[in-house]
Amino acid sequence: MNIGMGEKRRIVLLVDSDPHARSILRNALEASGFSVGEAANSAEGIRTVSRVKPDAVLFDLMVDQDVDGLSEAARLNDVGNHPPVYIVSTAVDALVGAVGLSELGVSGVFLKPVDVAVVVQTLKTRLAGKD
Repeated sequence: MNIGMGEKRRIVLLVDSDPHARSILRNALEASGFSVGEAANSAEGIRTVSRVKPDAVLFDLMVDQDVDGLSEAARLNDVGNHPPVYIVSTAVDALVGAVGLSELGVSGVFLKPVDVAVVVQTLKTRLAGKD
């Protein structure tokens, strides 16, 4: 993402308990011109969304033992005026049949291991021109 004069640098928040997974995504996103924030659990992620106002959130489906990314996406959706939330998951079976993801506030799903090029391109496309 080439940032030209007057273009806003997009902020992406990564919410994942796995520091290695966050690192891989952070490196790819930063190399593509995004600013990246990180949270290691859902409570930190929700606080950071309120404080930083990211342009998009990538939420691991199983970020905490007792809280999942779908619940947190729904919680953000209830608040309103939230950024697009993307679920990142290895749990394909948990998502199969999860009809109504958009009603929960989920903008998309990336399966682990993520293809960082797909994540970057999706975010570039979906966030283009949003202000």
